[in-house]
This record gives sequence, C-alpha cells and structure tokens, in this order.
Amino acid sequence: MSELWNDLVTCLTLSPGGSDTAIEGRNLSLPYHRVFGGQVLGQVVRAAGTAVSDKAIKSVHVVFVREGRTDEPIRYRVHRHHAGRSFATVSVVAEQSGGVVATASVSLHAEEHGPHRQTVDPVPALLSAEHKVQWNLLPWEIRATVDLDDLGSAPPEFEFWMRTPDVAPDLAPALLAYATDLTLIGTALLPLEGYAQTGNGTAFVSAVTSHTLWFHRPFRTDDWLLLRQHSPLLAHARAFGRGDVLTEDGTLVASYAQEAMVRIPEQGSRAQRSGGTSAAAAR
Repeated sequence: MSELWNDLVTCLTLSPGGSDTAIEGRNLSLPYHRVFGGQVLGQVVRAAGTAVSDKAIKSVHVVFVREGRTDEPIRYRVHRHHAGRSFATVSVVAEQSGGVVATASVSLHAEEHGPHRQTVDPVPALLSAEHKVQWNLLPWEIRATVDLDDLGSAPPEFEFWMRTPDVAPDLAPALLAYATDLTLIGTALLPLEGYAQTGNGTAFVSAVTSHTLWFHRPFRTDDWLLLRQHSPLLAHARAFGRGDVLTEDGTLVASYAQEAMVRIPEQGSRAQRSGGTSAAAAR
C-alpha cells in the first residue's frame, strides 16, 4: 500500500480535541499550502458518526468557509440537535486558530425496511486494466477513458471506476466523500477548449464552496464503484456538478453535488492555460 493511503487512513482516525464536544484530525502530508477539501469532507463524516452510534449517515452538506492551514490540525466541534428513534440531526464546525474552516449539517437514519426501486442508466462493463490512470490525490486503483487534463473540448460528462485497498466497512462513507471532491471542477471545464483542471492557479482560479452527499445504501470501497458525473452549469464564476455512485452490478449507493468558484480571466494565453496545480487541490 502507498504512503498516501496509509496517511489517509490515519487522518480519518480522529482523536480527542481537548473538550467534550471537539475532536481533532491531522492533515494529509501533501505538497500543497492548503488543506485538500476532500480530507475535510472525510473527517466531517467521521466526526458526525461519533455523535450518534446507532444510526448511519444519510446526508451531509458542507460549506467551505476558508482554506485550511496544513501546519495545524483541524478541530471538529460536534453538536447533536436531535436523536429520535429513526432520524438524527448533527452539526459540525471545523476550525483552526485562524477561524472556521467549514461548517456541516448532517442527517442520520436508522435502518428501515421498505420497497426498493431505482431508475438509472445501466452500468457499463468494468474497464480493463489498460485504462488505469493515476491521480496524485487518490491512492488507489482508478480506471477511466476520458482525460480530464486534455485541453480539447468535450461534453461536461465524466465517469471513472475506483477501488481502494482492503479497508474496514465503517470507513467507506468517509473515503467516498474524500473521492467525490476531486473531479467535478474538471468535469465542468471539459466543454471549454484550452482549459483543463491542471490550469488552476494559472489559467483560472477555483475553490469548492459547498459539497453535498447522500448515502442511499451500504457499500464497500474495496469493491469496484463507478462514479458517474456531469456538470449542467458554469455561470457567474461558479460551476455546478453532480454525480451518482454505483456498484459493479448497477446498484445506486450514493449521490453527490458540488458548487465551486471558477474564475476565468477574459484573456489568457494557451501556454498559461496548460500549467498549474490540480483544481481540486486548491482551496
């Protein structure tokens, strides 16, 4: 297993933060000056789960307030607003000495039985190993046919397969939350010729402003998952994208949506557009 994978699993193991309502998460060791938003998403999911032990997270909505500093752990203050027989509601505030980094509203639900129905497009066959790709921030196997770093023009649709190393099932929601933060900005940029997610900081400036996940059914990340996403809108310096998560047999297990600031200057050379850091890594 890679060093980043071990680091991520460790970061998702939160520790007491010095008060009855706070727990603490360390930061990933990444070559960036800001905390990766996917780390905050994963840690928020883990923090919320500590508040209500008899229910599973149903949905989480995170608003990113300011960039996190990598040289200081993040403290998560958890407040349980309600815990009934079926549903519970929790809020989480992520903060550092400089102020609030993110806020989150989380809903939890006890397991219930009822009818099952879903209406989604069929899942294609799992891509073969020749379609393996490597993304610096995802320390597990990824397969895709579309290159998000291509400077050409394409529809704002993107899907990829992912499978983590063997891991405890209780980490699955946090790991998936982490993964969903990476590629929606790149998906929104696909129709713009000459722009790609690697141009953040040179051709454009981007930062995620809010992110929402819904967990529909239990799943494992060490089984193959298809993340299928599209971006219907890029306007007023904001991009919006959404996606579904499906198992290899076509079961819909989660959905997600994201809004991000994407500021593209009116003029810029093609040379400028091709450099920079990952869009998802900038906050």
